Amino acid sequence: MLKFLHRLGIGVALLAALLWAAGQLGLFTGTPPSDLGVRDGKLPRPSATPNSVSSQARLWPDHPQGEYADIAPLALLRSDGPATIAKLRTLLASEPGATLIDSRADYLYVQYTTRLLKFVDDVEFWFDPANEVIQVRSASRIGRSDLGVNRQRIEALRQRLANS
Repeated sequence: MLKFLHRLGIGVALLAALLWAAGQLGLFTGTPPSDLGVRDGKLPRPSATPNSVSSQARLWPDHPQGEYADIAPLALLRSDGPATIAKLRTLLASEPGATLIDSRADYLYVQYTTRLLKFVDDVEFWFDPANEVIQVRSASRIGRSDLGVNRQRIEALRQRLANS
């Protein structure tokens, strides 16, 4: 029994090392989506798998994730969309693993990369002038589950924005 546990421990350590090496080689980064950005007043639809959230998820009532993908948009600071986007840009600059890819007065695109395995999530923020909110979409590039990370990230940013 002791010999079995020893071999099992070595196997687990070897598997962890292989996963780490694969992540460092970029095997888990996935491919950047080609449909990002705002089209016809909408961010892209949420992923078909339960590893994304969108404040516009209800625009696609037939979506396979149903209500799970739905998250509230971000409120504006002082009723000012561009100022809210600017504040988000500042907050994102201090986020671990966040890289700002596209920054405009009404839109931000950020890639979050995990430290160990280098998984990448694509996150978009758009000032929606018709609804006077910041629409948001956050999605993992690969896999089926994100263990709730995309939702937690947006809710944490919502808190930081409200407290700023």
